[in-house]
Amino acid sequence: MNHSEDKQSKLPTTTEKRKNEHIEVCLQEDVQGVGITNGFERYRFIHNALPEIDFEDIQTATTFLSKTMPVPFLISSMTGGTQLAWEINQRIAQAAEERGWAMGLGSMRAALENPEAEFSFKIRKYAPSIPVFANIGAVQFNYGYGVEQCLRAVDMIEADTLVLHLNSMQEVFQPEGDKNFKQLLNKMEKVIHSLPIPVGVKEVGWGISADSAKRLKEIGVQYIDVAGAGGTSWSQVEKYRTKDALYREMAETFAGWGNPTAECVKEIKQQQAELLCIASGGINNGLEAAKAIALGAHMVGYGRSLLQSSVDSVEQLAERLTKIELELKIAMFGVGAADLSELKGTKHLKSI
Repeated sequence: MNHSEDKQSKLPTTTEKRKNEHIEVCLQEDVQGVGITNGFERYRFIHNALPEIDFEDIQTATTFLSKTMPVPFLISSMTGGTQLAWEINQRIAQAAEERGWAMGLGSMRAALENPEAEFSFKIRKYAPSIPVFANIGAVQFNYGYGVEQCLRAVDMIEADTLVLHLNSMQEVFQPEGDKNFKQLLNKMEKVIHSLPIPVGVKEVGWGISADSAKRLKEIGVQYIDVAGAGGTSWSQVEKYRTKDALYREMAETFAGWGNPTAECVKEIKQQQAELLCIASGGINNGLEAAKAIALGAHMVGYGRSLLQSSVDSVEQLAERLTKIELELKIAMFGVGAADLSELKGTKHLKSI
């Protein structure tokens, strides 16, 4: 489908070039964290031989940002800013709308610094009903960004929410990285209280601890996407982009860095029970999603595990989403949970 606005900028910015490189590296290289897992293998569901429910009656619906969703799933922020990113985002939007999943956009900095890149984020016409997340790196508040840029990002894609991503370890290893993370809480608080929509915070693959979640909740953050360790390591991604041998060697040293996703969810819900928590980071199937919900997650996000399907076709991506949904229902049937409220709680889980 061709649209006059659906064309790549003639003069890609440094940010746009980086986005294409990120996609190519994630598709072609092994960027998994080394020596670390998402932590869900440490838990096993207790099988219920007498579930006393009809599988066909199991309900997976939830509410997020005042929207009712048939499933508690999010396609996490991945990309934007280039022609390839637009093609991926278009397929994601169509499949997400078909299946009722929420959708996050990649960092919108590319479009904010180059209006010709805006087309790659404008997916609302393909996803009119689902929750859509705008996305800006919080560190940019130390490099000239503020309320105005956040409002522009939200308006650009008619977003339901803005998520501010935290990626300090990625910026350290990125050749063109922004490393000044001083005094961000105050600047984030100003944005949160100036925007007319909910604002959340996510990591990009190293996790958010209970202590960090507490500080974020105190400034008004309305949900946390833990984006824990166990999946993509962005130090590994940046290793493949840099020509600096020293940084490549150091990236290997930190390939196992981070807080496992399951650990993040469990600790945040133990200490901040009322804070909405999205579990993402190395989650590959519906069984792991069920474990995340049992540990306290409200929603579950998937990123790189869906990337290849997003490149291939809408049909393949929708098929993958359907499989994840069915795996969640099967896990619920296996423990005798008729809906998500009955799934929540560690009564169904045991540590192994």
